Amino acid sequence: MPIRAPEGRLKHLSLLVAGLTLPVCVAIAHPLSGVAQQSARANPAPPGLSASIDDAYTLGAGDRVRVEVFKLPQFTGEYQVLIDGSLNLPQVGSVAVDGMTLKEAADAISGRYARILKYPIVNLNLLAARPVQVGISGEVNRPGAYTVSAGDAASQLPTVTRALERAGGITQMADLRRIEVRRSRRAGEQIIQVDLWEFLNSGDSRRDIVLRAGDSILVPTISKPNLAESIQLASASFASDRSQGLNIAVVGEVYRPGPHTVTASARTGAAGETGQAGGTGGISTPPTVTRAIQVAGGIRPQADVRRIQVRRLTRTGSEQTISIDLWKLLKEGDVSQDLFLQDRDTIVIPTASEISPADSIQIAAASFSPDSIRVNIVGEVKNPGLVRIPPNTPLNQAVLAAGGFTTRARKSSVDLIRLNPNGTISKRKIDVNFDNELNEKTNPPLYNDDIIIVNRSALTTFSDNLNSVLTPINGFLSLFSIYRIITGQ
Repeated sequence: MPIRAPEGRLKHLSLLVAGLTLPVCVAIAHPLSGVAQQSARANPAPPGLSASIDDAYTLGAGDRVRVEVFKLPQFTGEYQVLIDGSLNLPQVGSVAVDGMTLKEAADAISGRYARILKYPIVNLNLLAARPVQVGISGEVNRPGAYTVSAGDAASQLPTVTRALERAGGITQMADLRRIEVRRSRRAGEQIIQVDLWEFLNSGDSRRDIVLRAGDSILVPTISKPNLAESIQLASASFASDRSQGLNIAVVGEVYRPGPHTVTASARTGAAGETGQAGGTGGISTPPTVTRAIQVAGGIRPQADVRRIQVRRLTRTGSEQTISIDLWKLLKEGDVSQDLFLQDRDTIVIPTASEISPADSIQIAAASFSPDSIRVNIVGEVKNPGLVRIPPNTPLNQAVLAAGGFTTRARKSSVDLIRLNPNGTISKRKIDVNFDNELNEKTNPPLYNDDIIIVNRSALTTFSDNLNSVLTPINGFLSLFSIYRIITGQ
């Protein structure tokens, strides 16, 4: 007679097959590898994450499984779920498994083999999961319908993060704490809350739930952007591809305002010149606020770097404004202020009401300032013409960059002509003293396209005017002398 085994382990210790007595064990179905099962037992699912939702994979057409009938290798093998949702097994033929979990399918197969075997024990393993069709909407780069494939191993099932990767990755406005997976069931639609932010922080893969065919994923918009979290969002494996060019508008105090394509390429050079991708000696940076400013020609000296704004459209059509303080980046090294951008962002750089000389010098040395600006120096200097100098260079240094004054120059003052942002032109007389430090009155910082006129001294002007008067008379006297020599008079 059969011997009773501990409950939940063995049902019977004997199996009669064609007159033979064989040891048997209960049917087991496990969708993951042995290592994964041990990890799951050691670390139960977090509160609020249902094991029946996360772990119960349901079979469908295209799944590849291994069926093992205990102690009967002739019934053991690898099979694929057919288009009608069934497995074609030896001796028993077609067994419907569509929509069943692995445990349910193992029980169904065991029940079919029970027609020819006593107490058949079946072990069912998932070898390769089928692709599933899902819909994705909300804060992803390419919302729509996608086919999500599994990886090579059975443990790499179609999951939420794999689906987000297929949709081009999440945007910077994604709220990873409130992702919803909507699933149709016989009792009605089921809404599963997914917290991928916890997945990023803890690495608990059970947060990344397995998808089923027909699931839809909604990635909601975050109510208030967090600069510190922006870095982690951009670094996630399911974030958008940062190497792709972004269409960004930069307006306000930059040298080349307007729309620009911002890529992860080398930094800019002089004002009005942009670096090319892969430029020699350039520093590769992802598309950020400072990178966009570089592409737009660099920051202007009048910029208020403490009140920069990034205006961003959400997938719902609304606009969110993110405040950026690049002064914190310069003074404190707060890299969170250098926000990662997304397509069609608008960066607004306001004009400062007042900038101290010390702040002006520090901003000019920043990486998002141009390497050089253009200044025209004309008149009584040794090398007149276009001169390239660093931003916010004092007027005194610009004169020296042009070779300094000639002996004919008025050395006490020069004229500074400037095109103002409002389109007007201003002209100032600046008293020159090479001992003066940078200051707005006697040694102002120069802006791009400024013109410095070095006039002639009073003595030189008088001498030149006198020569212009005497030149015709001297010419007439010379002609008269030639006439006398010719005529002999």
